Amino acid sequence: MKLNLNFAYIWLASASVAWAAESMSYLDNGKIRLGVDLAIGGAVTYLAEAGQTNNLINSHDWGRQVQLSFYSGPNPFQPPGSTLSKAWAGLGWNPIQAGDCYGHGSKVLEHHNDGTTLRVKCVPMIWPLNNVPAECTFETVYRLAGKTVEVDCRLDNTRQDQTQYSGRNQELPAVYTCAPWYKLVTYIGAAPFTGAPLTTLVDKDNGKGWPWISFFGPEHWAALVDKDDYGLGIFHAEAYRMLGGFAGAPKGQGGPKDGPTGYLAPVLDEILDHHITYRYRYVLIVGTVAEIRQYACAQPRRAGLPAWRFENDRQHWIYERTTDAGWPIQGELRVNLGKASSAMTSPLTFWPAETATKLRVEAAFETAAKELQVILEPFSDQELRDWPCWGPNAKRPAKKWLGPAKLPIVGEGKFRTYELDLRAIPGYSGNLIRLKLRLPPGPGVARIHAITLEP
Repeated sequence: MKLNLNFAYIWLASASVAWAAESMSYLDNGKIRLGVDLAIGGAVTYLAEAGQTNNLINSHDWGRQVQLSFYSGPNPFQPPGSTLSKAWAGLGWNPIQAGDCYGHGSKVLEHHNDGTTLRVKCVPMIWPLNNVPAECTFETVYRLAGKTVEVDCRLDNTRQDQTQYSGRNQELPAVYTCAPWYKLVTYIGAAPFTGAPLTTLVDKDNGKGWPWISFFGPEHWAALVDKDDYGLGIFHAEAYRMLGGFAGAPKGQGGPKDGPTGYLAPVLDEILDHHITYRYRYVLIVGTVAEIRQYACAQPRRAGLPAWRFENDRQHWIYERTTDAGWPIQGELRVNLGKASSAMTSPLTFWPAETATKLRVEAAFETAAKELQVILEPFSDQELRDWPCWGPNAKRPAKKWLGPAKLPIVGEGKFRTYELDLRAIPGYSGNLIRLKLRLPPGPGVARIHAITLEP
């Protein structure tokens, strides 16, 4: 769970909840052993090397484990007649796989384990509410490969509230380790996949970890390890930003039911429509930091420059002060025009300026406007450090985006390919990590097939 300072002490003092051994379902390939608890939605509560008993996973309460967790509006979320925890009211709509903050476990609907594949489908609970199942289902499919756990995840929403809420950070997934695995290590530089030196963000005596920190991870992985640099890594191929840290004391001491815990979560901003089907994949890696990084860097990477083709999803784009036509996405985004300063923003990415000279937009515009604006977010010193997620030091210095550059458009509603010479934008050099389209004001719609960077 993502936390803030207002309820830190309540969270750290929350009671441990026991579970029964007979509710467990395991996979074991002779290298690692994985256990999920069917009493709490099939969340991961056990992971260790085969033949060992040093469980990596913390289960102090139902907000820990390794589990799915999603966020949307409204905020606060309190259906009529329900009881909302004041400590967690700021989370909004927050279904999680294990259960709620009052200790009610999520109900498993389906479970299948053939010794190779373990599949669980559940109805999650709304974390801040007392015994309120969410209007959605989660499905997780676990497979072991060497010393890794490959997990395919699915959210199916069936919400009665059909409001399209703004995109929010999603934990994909939330990972909690026991206290011996306190050291947070990753790569945060501007030369990913080159073997450049790693950074230890949280260590035993550096005073960091709580509040959680946010950091840019261009190799798509991070790890929580012990004093010998052994532990648990997480890999998400599409996530460039992660959250992590350590809560409680002391670092290095504590088991699965104790309060002290390490935390990691790859995050992406996503719009979760009332009837969306949302899928993602992550991988857990057991081993040394070197082994975890080696695995992550060996995975297939994006071929070429960033390119977003909106065939059947939003490709992690979100909006400011506007909405689109909603789910399902069928070959295009249909973005509503109207409000001044409305915009659509790409997910975080990474590209050297010298590799991309053009921005290409395949779109049809129905508007009287004659242009939209393009701005770019450069890689800066902010990406070379971590930032607390809340508290007095959480606010980052304002970053100067590049642009705006004007992109002329024709508003007669026919699909065209528009191109912008990125080299004409003052300051276009170094590395870039995100782009934004400022949409024209006034009535109309933008129908967008694709947005790509070109050599």
